Amino acid sequence: MARFRRKSCCALIILALAVFIITVILKSISPEDNNFGSQFAFKLIPPSRQMEQDKNIVASAKPVQMIPAAKADRMENKMQEFPEPNYNVHAFYYVWYGNPQFDGKYVHWDHPLLPHWDPKVASGYPTGRHQPPDDIGANFYPALGPYSSKDPSVLEEHMRQLRTAAVGVLAVSWYPHSMNDDNGEEIDNLLPLVLDAADKYQLKVVFHIEPYKGRDDANMRENIKYIVERYGNHPAFYRYKTSTGKFLPLYYIYDSYLQTPDVWAQLLKPNGISTVRDTPYDGIFIALLVDERHKKDILTAGFDGLYTYFATNGFTYGSSHHNWRSIKTFCDYNNLVFIPSVGPGYIDTSIRPWNSQNTRNRINGKYYETSFNAAVDARPQIISITSFNEWHEGTQIEKAIPKTWGKTVYLDYLPHKPTAYLEITQKWARKFSDEQKKWLE
Repeated sequence: MARFRRKSCCALIILALAVFIITVILKSISPEDNNFGSQFAFKLIPPSRQMEQDKNIVASAKPVQMIPAAKADRMENKMQEFPEPNYNVHAFYYVWYGNPQFDGKYVHWDHPLLPHWDPKVASGYPTGRHQPPDDIGANFYPALGPYSSKDPSVLEEHMRQLRTAAVGVLAVSWYPHSMNDDNGEEIDNLLPLVLDAADKYQLKVVFHIEPYKGRDDANMRENIKYIVERYGNHPAFYRYKTSTGKFLPLYYIYDSYLQTPDVWAQLLKPNGISTVRDTPYDGIFIALLVDERHKKDILTAGFDGLYTYFATNGFTYGSSHHNWRSIKTFCDYNNLVFIPSVGPGYIDTSIRPWNSQNTRNRINGKYYETSFNAAVDARPQIISITSFNEWHEGTQIEKAIPKTWGKTVYLDYLPHKPTAYLEITQKWARKFSDEQKKWLE
């Protein structure tokens, strides 16, 4: 019995010793040092309420902190996919289009057929207006369909296409607040959307001021003041670096010849009654050169430069490619900015059925290449493109697609892709940039 007790006592001592040793060993192994233990310890031990709260705070805080940075990174990466924008390449851009979804009706796509000024000629051509969506006032059909300029997705796509083409500046067709063209709606209220969309893609915006009713030196000054005060601080608002180192807004003045040089001089000469010179509303004012005689008028009026706009080679003195080198010489002599306007072709018979003599075939892109080559050869400061999306006159470089409707067969870019003219633009924007660097050497 005593031997049994002794054996039992020894067994208990050995067991107690074994438990002590095992306990010491287990305590010396922390979850941080033992992956196996760390995987299961948190599953087996229910988290405290504070731990759950902390976990929820971390989970909810992460998206708030990370999304803006992630968006910025994604946008930066997206920009790297595009060619660098050339801010010396400007494209004329129109925001006068509308459709029922965004505007309650079609705007501009339903453009009327314009009669010839001679009643005898006019009698031989159809009248009426187009009826979208299949019948639109254009000889080509847009890849986006008859879109609205108010549609954010359309603006986004347009900015992508412009960046793809390496265009740096949009010259937006503009009428003053509460005014519009004969076939459209107010444009000014869209400018904040356009500026924001342009800025997102590192593009700039200039104003292409249309010949609104009653345009004169006094109301032009008020409109320039309005533009500068409302839009001048936007990061997408374009400013041109002058030879004196100033950065001034640039304005294209369409049909500037409709006002006499004396009227413009009141705005553009330092001693004019409505002068903007040496004021916060000073700028670079670019006149439209149509006839050769307009060169003298442009000087007398006090303009800072000239552009040619029309995409029809030979249509006017200014739009004729063979005149560009001599026009540049004239501009250099008189310290004027020369901006020739290149275009992919011209056709407006969808709205002017009698005007086929001014059609210029695209020749699968050769007409556009020839135009660009002539412009670069003249060594201008800026090249403008007529146009990104003036569909009525068939000068657009925006994506177009083949389409047939009844007996109507729209023109297209085949055998090339819908992006053909964006790609040609990118090629020449890069070449123009390279050539300008050589001129400065």
